[in-house]
Amino acid sequence: MGYLGVLLITANIGSLSDTSGSIQQNWLQELYKTVQSHAPSFIALHLQEVGGKRYWENMSEAENFIGELTKSKELSSYDRSKAFIDQDFTQLGSFTALGSVYLIHNSLHDIHIYNFQDDQFDAVSGHTMCLGSLENCPNLYKEKFPQDFWTDFPWTRKGFMRTRWRIHSRIFDLVNLHLFHDASNLVSCSCSPSVYSGNRRRALQYILDRLNEKPEVPYFLFGDFNFRLDLKSLIQALGLTQRIRNETETETIVYEKDGELRLLLQCKRFEHENVNILQENSGQWLLRFDSEPIPFLNGLSEVQITFPPSYPYSESVDRPAEFMSTRCPAWCDRVFMSHPARMFLQKGNIGESCVVYDRIGSDVCMGDHKPVFLYFETEIENPVE
Repeated sequence: MGYLGVLLITANIGSLSDTSGSIQQNWLQELYKTVQSHAPSFIALHLQEVGGKRYWENMSEAENFIGELTKSKELSSYDRSKAFIDQDFTQLGSFTALGSVYLIHNSLHDIHIYNFQDDQFDAVSGHTMCLGSLENCPNLYKEKFPQDFWTDFPWTRKGFMRTRWRIHSRIFDLVNLHLFHDASNLVSCSCSPSVYSGNRRRALQYILDRLNEKPEVPYFLFGDFNFRLDLKSLIQALGLTQRIRNETETETIVYEKDGELRLLLQCKRFEHENVNILQENSGQWLLRFDSEPIPFLNGLSEVQITFPPSYPYSESVDRPAEFMSTRCPAWCDRVFMSHPARMFLQKGNIGESCVVYDRIGSDVCMGDHKPVFLYFETEIENPVE
């Protein structure tokens, strides 16, 4: 019996795609450090918002960025890769701006990717990148969420893509997803749970219904879930009182405590007078307001979170650990797994193997999202040669 090191990474690169130079290089170097630290045999990198907000201008540059990553000298021992980049933004009915990149170490020989068209597993060789709408890509299942999920918005890029792998005797699905965001702080705080939470719940259930169709296999879901804290409950717990509501030019809610201004809310502004309170003990006290995963925990599992929220961070290279005053900090970027997949993390009769669940680039500007990773070692029948 041998052990296989697996590294699952999710990264929303929207703001990264809209910049160039030092931030992109810092991002890559932090990624390489994480790979070097854990030395996995298999890497799965799930990207969201490839191309950024100006995807029609940046998509070719994003393609170059991913090509640089897969063929870098730092990852030269990964002699095979499969990349799937949904880049055809002219296909409004199917465009998701998702990218999934998989790298295989030269010591790993028994690995195959599923062919959804031919209902068989294909061998993996060389470096291949599948571009375009991906509708005819046999090794990938991709779907954009139905438009009626978001009746208040004319168009979104939200959706998911799925691959299936066989490594030795292990068969599992890897799902890259991007769920709907909170469009307005004012709407988010108006009820508990928020209407946006309901949208995300419906979308995630839509994915799970697809995954639970026969034949069922263990699966890992990692992407930008956009899970947000229950903002109304958080404000109540802070003992804040709403004093002023300005509905003139810019709608604003001001919250006070003991006669002093503590929190200012606008559509895209979340400004607390003491930002340090949001970072106490790595923000762990905020986890009690992280309630969106709860309805799914009968079928999904997550390693305990011990790291600070993954969003929203300053995009200034001089303030890499500071939150932007746009949204309430939250754990948007996550790695979940089905209960059968959680068994992959078990090591014989001694419980969990080496498992690390953390952010990448805690002290380096990585854009407004910090990438999140899960590293684990799983038993395989035949050891890696």
